[in-house]
Amino acid sequence: MAIYVTSDLHGLALKDFKALLKQVQFSDQDWLYILGDVIDRQNDGGIELLRWMMAQPNVQFILGNHEDMLLGCQFVFTEITDDNIDRLSQKEIDQLTNYIWNGGGPTFRSLRKLMKTNPETVTDILNYLKDAPLYETVHVNNRDFLLVHGGLDNFTPKKKISDYTRHDLIWAWPELTDRYYDHITTVFGHTPTMSYDAQYNGRILKTETWINVDVGVPYGNAPALLRLDDLEEIYLEQ
Repeated sequence: MAIYVTSDLHGLALKDFKALLKQVQFSDQDWLYILGDVIDRQNDGGIELLRWMMAQPNVQFILGNHEDMLLGCQFVFTEITDDNIDRLSQKEIDQLTNYIWNGGGPTFRSLRKLMKTNPETVTDILNYLKDAPLYETVHVNNRDFLLVHGGLDNFTPKKKISDYTRHDLIWAWPELTDRYYDHITTVFGHTPTMSYDAQYNGRILKTETWINVDVGVPYGNAPALLRLDDLEEIYLEQ
């Protein structure tokens, strides 16, 4: 059994993700954590990948900020039609505009299309996202890991994980010099590693206390897996 982590796939084609899993011979005995932001930015917006994830008993999804933005716009799928779109409040218009501006267009279009043919599936997808946890803790080979989408904003070592806000966990943007827990390795995505320096472009970034697995998939970089058992990095062979 092996435990893998990835994040920020942002609309990656399902066939490409399956090819990555095939490289590591991922099986029913293995476990995969996906640290948010499966949706938006490209292709079908990640809907096919999400539907596949929902059917996998050994895949755990952790909420990302893009899924959280989508949930903030779920009124579009449950209440709004072409005939009553004028009923949108200014707050709802602002939420929807912000979501689309942040790359939600592909996901929005896929869900609207699916809504016409299979509305029950759209409801299932939204409920799956609603039920996603904000973090998970894992113990692997005498190492403790905290898995979260964005990191830990407003971090202090004595604060309980449960005391961090939703915003702290999904919108954090850690600096390269930030230090988290000494005896727990925090694994997150959200901030593309290229943002720190060009030398990290397309690569998993490891520091003494945290690991960033957002390799910048929507920017043309190969998706990657981090195996927690030995911290091995696996990149899709292209």
